[in-house]
Amino acid sequence: MLPSTFKDYLLLHFIVLIWGVTSILGLLISLPSLELVFYRTLLAAIGVAVLMGLRKESLRVAPMDLLKIIGVGVLISLHWIFFFWSAKVSTASVCLAGMATTSLWTSFLDPLINRKRIKPFEVALGLLVISGLLVIFQFENGYWLGLSMALAAAFLSALFSILNGRLTFRYSPYQITFYEMGTASLVALLFLPLYSYIDGSAIQWTWKGLDWFWLLILAGICTVYAFSVSVELMKRLPVFSINLTINLEPVYGILLAVAIFGEKEKMTQQFYIGTSIILLAVLIYPVLNYWNKKKKTAQEYSQLF
Repeated sequence: MLPSTFKDYLLLHFIVLIWGVTSILGLLISLPSLELVFYRTLLAAIGVAVLMGLRKESLRVAPMDLLKIIGVGVLISLHWIFFFWSAKVSTASVCLAGMATTSLWTSFLDPLINRKRIKPFEVALGLLVISGLLVIFQFENGYWLGLSMALAAAFLSALFSILNGRLTFRYSPYQITFYEMGTASLVALLFLPLYSYIDGSAIQWTWKGLDWFWLLILAGICTVYAFSVSVELMKRLPVFSINLTINLEPVYGILLAVAIFGEKEKMTQQFYIGTSIILLAVLIYPVLNYWNKKKKTAQEYSQLF
């Protein structure tokens, strides 16, 4: 049988693969980005509520913890808003290049919030991932606004992942997902008028064609299932390793796009080079983490004698 940790890492890659589908679904759904975030999180909250009802699971959360979960929900909503807005004001390449800093932010924020020492090898791997994604997505000059928004989205992604990691030991993934998705949908709804005013376009409430079908997949599989499982994995895997693996999301997305759309999606030499760099960082992390723990254990043992 496979070791439980190895199974967790396989499940994590499967979840990241599912998240890679979201970019394709975003192309299939006609809704603008913010309206898409609103419907995605609203349907996800409803879906989790139904599941909890069937499982007869309580929604009861301690008031102080509820405030913390709601706070994380606000961060999640802002993360998605900045992410989609970055792509809109610049390009997808600039947005994804900025999002590559998530693991780097995590390497600094996790020790700061959880009062741990910064691990130099995590910082180095974060920088390695950034170099890999920059190779894949050719960086374009003149998009400082979009890049700043992407950096903000990456910072928020690292932050809510760490905070969720602390909440997972107190409540079930469904409880956390329900309140966070509900909060995220409310924040998106409140932000819509301002976004519409800045963008100069009317809010699009209606769905077209198969939008309802793709939205159900996006909310049900890519959000309720994937997000809940990722929250559960935070109990057993380091937050940094999770965010490091999530950097493969755009890579999986491109591979899926090639499989679905065929020749419309062309692979360049930079893609293979950049993908190899990212895979190298992801594969090296467990080895370095094991070596770091073994070294620490040896030092603690030597101090006893």
